[in-house]
Amino acid sequence: MGSYISPSLLLLLCLSVILISATHATDCSSLKLAGGKKQYSNCTELPTLNSTLHFTYNATNSSLSIAFSAPPSKPNGWIAWAVNPTGTGMAGAQTLLAFKANGSMVVKTYNISSYSSIVEGKLSFDVWDLEAESDKDGKIVIFGSVKVAASAEKLNQVWQVGPGIADGGPMKHDFGKANLAAVGELKLVEKLSPAAPTPSPSTQASEKSPNSGHWVSGINAGFWISGFISLLILM
Repeated sequence: MGSYISPSLLLLLCLSVILISATHATDCSSLKLAGGKKQYSNCTELPTLNSTLHFTYNATNSSLSIAFSAPPSKPNGWIAWAVNPTGTGMAGAQTLLAFKANGSMVVKTYNISSYSSIVEGKLSFDVWDLEAESDKDGKIVIFGSVKVAASAEKLNQVWQVGPGIADGGPMKHDFGKANLAAVGELKLVEKLSPAAPTPSPSTQASEKSPNSGHWVSGINAGFWISGFISLLILM
């Protein structure tokens, strides 16, 4: 005999799925940063390399504050996050790269002019407040602020992880599918759709009942009651 699930329990499970899905799309609380000492306006789980980006864009001074988090490909490896002002790949990437040196986390800057030239140096834009931390699970977080072009609405970003440091510089990263796909567009400004025309006062008055203060609540309650009745019928 099959197990019996009450209609009320089934409805509760459906509501839970809806609420969890909405939370995952809008809530960043599950994306923990090592240390947890900084707060950002936005966050996103990047599509590759088990990495996340928290960021705050300040249009007033054209700056972007970031916290990029990822595990290195091997213990004592490195992670990197970059902005590419001239293209969409690694060549031209203005890079922040973090690793452990002499027991302490450091952040270095690399202006990667080509795939064969990875040399530490000054970037093509200002950067400040650079620091890095690691957690007990081996993840590294790069914190920093970068100057962006005035009125910029989006950036080309690149991120990467590598196995270690040799002769003071980063060893080559893998060239697997996840590594090659570690590029994307970062939207700084979300464009809003044009607002719908405001109904005239007469139209608004005709649509509301005498108990106008409760009409939205009535609609919501009716929706959930209808859903509950439908489930009872199905059972």
